[in-house]
Amino acid sequence: MKQHAAFEFLGKTDIETLQVQVEHYRHKVTGAEHYHLAADDPQNVFLVALRTVPMDSTGVAHILEHTALCGSRKYPVRDPFFMMIRRSLNTFMNAFTSSDWTAYPFATENRKDFQNLLQVYMDAVFFPNLHALDFAQEGHRFEFEDKSDSNSPLVYKGVVFNEMKGAMSSPISTLWQSLSENLYPTNTYHFNSGGDPEVIPELTHQQLVEFHRFHYHPSNSVFMTYGDITAYEHQCQFEELALSEFKDRVEQIKVATEQRFNEPQKVLGSYALDEEETDKKTHIVMGWLLGMNQDPLEVLKGHLLSAVLLDNSASPMRKALEDTDLGAAPSPLCGLEESNKEMAFMLGLQGSEAENTEAVEDLILKELQRIVDEGIDQSQLEAMLHQLELSQREVGGDSYPYGLQLILHSLSGAMHDGDPIALLDVDNALKQLEDEIKNPQFIPDLVKNWLLDNQHRVTLTLKPDAELAKRKEEAEKAKLADIQAKLSEEEKQAIIDQALALDARQAEIDDVNILPEVTKEDIPAAIKAHQAIDYNGKAMPVHAYECGSNGITYQQLLIDLPELSADEQRIMSLFNSCLTEVGCAERDYLQTQHLQAAVTGSLSARTSLHSKIGETDTCHSHFILSSKALNRNSGEMTELLQETLYQARFDELPRIKDLLGQIRSSIDHGITGSGHSQATMAAMQNYTPVSAWKFNRSGFAGIRDFKDFYKQMEDESKLENFADSLSVIRDKLCNSDKQALLIGDEAGLGDALNQFEQAWSSIDKSGTKEDGFKLEVSTEPVKEAWVTSTQVNFCAMSYPAVAADHADAPKLAVLGACLRNGFLHTAVREKGGAYGGGASYNSEAAGFVFFSYRDPRLMETYADFARAKEWLMSSEATQAKVDEAILNVISAMDKPGSPAGEMRKAFYQQLYGRSLDIRMAYREGVISTTIDELREVAERYFLPEKASYAVLTHSGMKGLLSDQGFDLKQL
Repeated sequence: MKQHAAFEFLGKTDIETLQVQVEHYRHKVTGAEHYHLAADDPQNVFLVALRTVPMDSTGVAHILEHTALCGSRKYPVRDPFFMMIRRSLNTFMNAFTSSDWTAYPFATENRKDFQNLLQVYMDAVFFPNLHALDFAQEGHRFEFEDKSDSNSPLVYKGVVFNEMKGAMSSPISTLWQSLSENLYPTNTYHFNSGGDPEVIPELTHQQLVEFHRFHYHPSNSVFMTYGDITAYEHQCQFEELALSEFKDRVEQIKVATEQRFNEPQKVLGSYALDEEETDKKTHIVMGWLLGMNQDPLEVLKGHLLSAVLLDNSASPMRKALEDTDLGAAPSPLCGLEESNKEMAFMLGLQGSEAENTEAVEDLILKELQRIVDEGIDQSQLEAMLHQLELSQREVGGDSYPYGLQLILHSLSGAMHDGDPIALLDVDNALKQLEDEIKNPQFIPDLVKNWLLDNQHRVTLTLKPDAELAKRKEEAEKAKLADIQAKLSEEEKQAIIDQALALDARQAEIDDVNILPEVTKEDIPAAIKAHQAIDYNGKAMPVHAYECGSNGITYQQLLIDLPELSADEQRIMSLFNSCLTEVGCAERDYLQTQHLQAAVTGSLSARTSLHSKIGETDTCHSHFILSSKALNRNSGEMTELLQETLYQARFDELPRIKDLLGQIRSSIDHGITGSGHSQATMAAMQNYTPVSAWKFNRSGFAGIRDFKDFYKQMEDESKLENFADSLSVIRDKLCNSDKQALLIGDEAGLGDALNQFEQAWSSIDKSGTKEDGFKLEVSTEPVKEAWVTSTQVNFCAMSYPAVAADHADAPKLAVLGACLRNGFLHTAVREKGGAYGGGASYNSEAAGFVFFSYRDPRLMETYADFARAKEWLMSSEATQAKVDEAILNVISAMDKPGSPAGEMRKAFYQQLYGRSLDIRMAYREGVISTTIDELREVAERYFLPEKASYAVLTHSGMKGLLSDQGFDLKQL
């Protein structure tokens, strides 16, 4: 095995199920470890991770991650990270701050691009400039509201400061942070590694510099790579770009093990909820501290225990938590947390009341004791082990690159003195578990030893507080006013000078030519094309794709959406949620859930609408029922899908009511996490039937509508009517035209096709065919403000545009990237302090939208959106910036998915009329874009009288927004 002379070879392991060979090396001088996952995959991945162990909540590791990417020794430009995003064909670029490590990963299929990004990343990590003004921009700073007027109010600014205000607006983030703080009272997990907005201003620039010097030494680093570039080639670069400059080894930073409690603890806390009604919105969670995450068998035992107790409604603990009247639904924290050095296990309820704490605790402990006394049915254990096997086999890559998924899965082992290779190669551990679960005491013993007899337990009760956000805001203003009152004239002038210096720095035109780049000439000419094998089956057409699915078969049943009444449209998303969660055939929902877990990896239903090419006032509309299974179970999966559709038990009224309660409890949790997406959806709601459907079903309107709908379900007769409506929708679907998509490998696809045809050939195709789905949409501009619990804003402004096949469509896509890179990043993020901001063309909505994310400003951001056109018309907008935007758009278009994901994409492109010719024309339209064309399309579409506005905000902004003509709506 060839390695660089600076590295010693420690071993290699073939992992057949993952199709990789893991090679392990150590740098001789510094001790930095290198794990290389050699694979026949052109999408190469790089990650360097540092052990970062903060002992306060100033967010030092998080702010350092941001500031390290603001210029380095070799690349002394202000923003090399974001500049490289524009000069690259990457398939992934980011940086992460976890609770005890910081990682800098990227992926690309282009070798030249890989070398470019590697040079920038290595210099950023090991030799950053850490300029004081970059710290002020990215972390925190004082500023006067009027920058040059010391008599105007003093305020906090900073990207991370505002990011964490947004992050901690989420009740679930607050819940986890509160539990972690109490479960880990003495080590790093006690603190908020992202930063607590109340504590962030305590961090000094010098502390940041010292944290880097100590934590970012190669001795505290782990390098991980994946793909078809050899370990030797990587190590040559590592040594040349950084490691050769380090002549010593420092003591490796460790996370201390937690001091164990002598007895369980109880904690009462609160979270901000800006709503009048706070009844039944308390979270009650029990958390246990478990053992180390180093041994893959122990980690798998934790996952198996979590699955047995909680995987589905037939699992005993989930059933107990779903059936009780003490709360509305199981807590979203339920299950195993394996990423920390010492793992944790959580059980609890959401939608409860504080006075229920002891009863909830009693419920959980009694159910755990019952499991110890009575044991677990062997078939449940086998079904959960089957789930672990399926998750180990599946080749991912649709969200993150597959190689990065493998790296992140193994990273905790590398960070905590464990064995990352063993965390990947779990076949032996699975086989050992298969033997161990034959002992009927296996789960009872785990429950007894890990939970019931474990004194290191915290019961957290987190109550809603409608006044908390207001009190925090007032406390921050009072603190700032007190600081301002004590400032000397010299200190006031220093704040003004810093603000002006930062403005000047942000206005500097950097010499981007010192950064490496790929160009339009490096763009691949060809588009990947995959051909289906089409069968005209007795019941329906079947489209089959073969790929390296590693022994898993994927199946989707597509049904043309029938005509639905307004009420049926309103509940269609609830139909999707209920269909796979109730019983079917002669089974009740518990038996059905058990069967799903035993033979499939998942079962889901969704509604899919896509604008038609050239006809944005109409759409493709389908109901899709999906599943996946190991090849050996593909026949049973087919039968289960069919039974789910035709024989769903909508007579299980208590179950349906429970499901609605679970949805209601969870519906608020993700609003601020996806606030920018929700705001853009609201701004474009009237552009096409598809955009109207998304807004009314899953956007702000859908969320508010469901809250009203749920209140009505307290009436038993209305619940019965709802269940009857579900049956009506199902009957309409059964009478609509169908087709199927099957994806599998060479070993399984033939059998899957035969089994599918055999199962469906007996279905009676006679009956009345349903009329097609229709939607009407208004074309009026909107100006809406949606109010919820958040400390920051999410702004959107949009203009109607054209469909994807129009000649302007690829130009609009490039325009979005050009405005984001050239103007909005500086105006909204760097100067405005938002966590993010951008612009994009949306083909489904036939619209163009500007947006901001976790934004402390409001009307000033809308003014920046309007000024984007002025920037485009100025000399600052150049063809070079357009060419960078072209790379961005092509990179997103060419981003590879998993093997099965690529086949799915090919099928839906064909289904929705995105033929190869249309996609090639769009691609060529992107690549040929000029600055003059962008200016022309901006003149054509950026018409102020047609603009729509939407914002997700907090109650403190109501007066301002009302004065600005916004229609105020409470979520």
